Amino acid sequence: MDIQEIAQWAYIIFVVVAILAGLILGYSAYDSYLITPTDPPVNWAENIKTNDGYVLFAMLLLGSVIGLTSITRREVSAFLIATVALLVASGANVWAGLWYLHPILFFWASAILSYIVAFAAPAAVIISIKSVLTMAKEK
Repeated sequence: MDIQEIAQWAYIIFVVVAILAGLILGYSAYDSYLITPTDPPVNWAENIKTNDGYVLFAMLLLGSVIGLTSITRREVSAFLIATVALLVASGANVWAGLWYLHPILFFWASAILSYIVAFAAPAAVIISIKSVLTMAKEK
């Protein structure tokens, strides 16, 4: 197995971890919401915020590893475009409608997208910096 294959598998595993963490913490947030409901919730319950912070920190570290090791020069544009799409989707409140179907869907979607963005954003920053440095060296 070469480094590219390892990086591809690592990326897939990290996305799966983000989805699983989103499902678990999204359910925990929903469970806390049932105890103290607001319509829709402004913030997650305090006991969920700590766990959310740990998962976000782990995703930031893993994204940094991916950004430093795995994206090749010809993959840079596609990766950055995909990351911009993720950031736009996370900034828009596209999941609010799920609240009215069932609150747990809202919590799951919000958590999963948050963790995937937390994973992709540091990789995008590192790759952007590497690209700018490469362009500066070529001139």
